[in-house]
Amino acid sequence: MTTYKYRAKKGPGDIVEGAIEAPSESEAIDKLSHMGYLPMRIEVQSGGAVQDQGRAQAFKSSPGRVRSREVTVFSRQLASLLRAGVPILSAINIIAEQTENANLKKVLYDIHDAVKEGENFSSSLMRYPRIFSPLYVAMVRTCENSGGLPEVLLRISDYRMKEDEIYSRLRMALAYPALMGAVGVATIIFMLAFVMPRLMGIFVNMGQNLPLPTRLLISISGGLRKWWWAIIVIFAIAVSLVKAQARTKAGRIYFSMLKLTIPIFGKLTLKAELSRFSRTLALLVESGIPILKAIDISIPVLENEIIRRQLAISYRELEQGGSFGRSLKNSKLFPLFTTNLIIVGEESGKLDEALAEVANSYEKDTDEAMKIMASLLEPLMILGMGLVVGFIVVAMLLPIFEINVMVR
Repeated sequence: MTTYKYRAKKGPGDIVEGAIEAPSESEAIDKLSHMGYLPMRIEVQSGGAVQDQGRAQAFKSSPGRVRSREVTVFSRQLASLLRAGVPILSAINIIAEQTENANLKKVLYDIHDAVKEGENFSSSLMRYPRIFSPLYVAMVRTCENSGGLPEVLLRISDYRMKEDEIYSRLRMALAYPALMGAVGVATIIFMLAFVMPRLMGIFVNMGQNLPLPTRLLISISGGLRKWWWAIIVIFAIAVSLVKAQARTKAGRIYFSMLKLTIPIFGKLTLKAELSRFSRTLALLVESGIPILKAIDISIPVLENEIIRRQLAISYRELEQGGSFGRSLKNSKLFPLFTTNLIIVGEESGKLDEALAEVANSYEKDTDEAMKIMASLLEPLMILGMGLVVGFIVVAMLLPIFEINVMVR
């Protein structure tokens, strides 16, 4: 049993203090609630060795990755506890105790201690920018002192769940084609590196000119077995150079332009980016964040450098008193459907609704396009692998057919 010191409200103007024994802080809160008290603060008075040991282990544990889903679950749990009247310090501590991820547990304990020392909740979140994005911090900051924090946390969790669903559908759509491609490449390498060498001796001892496909296949097989290490090195160097170039300013612009100009995929990329931007901006505007601040927070959410630059130009025009929607329309990069809805939203004062409509429309289009491409990609990969394997089989069988012809 652990003894907890508490401070709670007994009535509208009656505050009581005391101590209570319970196995955990959450059960202590339950006991106080059954007594008719509303806990304002609760902390270990004595016998807290187990909790202190667990917290020490959390801080000493090796840091690990915090998944997006874990942050979403934390947001929803915190919102539920706050709506139930649990003080924020107790709520964070309760969630930290039941969190399995050691790194997230450490982060939550650190946030708990920072808030306990008088720091704002939003400021404590800023210590971990890789876990809590500027969007997350900005939304929390707008309402942490107004009593609307639970509602905003629920909005954030809904937003993050929708984002996770989109990425999950994309991974599911590409999982089977990726597996098929990996198996096909492995099969081809196995045939060239292990099957062909066993047949090469037979073909060489025939004492006749081999067909061109067979000679070509033997050359490829020999080169693969002799220079496999050089192929791996060249491939690794090429991947490293591409990644290094993608980190540069010119490289980001080039690859962003390339993504937008590829047939079919270019339109899909544009719609996916606009859907993400519209959803983010709508969430911020709906939460009461000024439009300029909301756009400034939403732009870094995008990955495509070309779209980000054009949005930055439109942001500056809005800052100087212009129209954000008309600036986007003049750029010729964005579809008229998007720009016209934003213009109507600006003029009617319902920008958040217009942006939500854009996001919903493009999310549906993107989802349908991904399903169509996945359904088309599978037969195309089967056809491609079939042609390669068919060529290998024909090249191996041609000399045998010629021998049969000569015998007859």
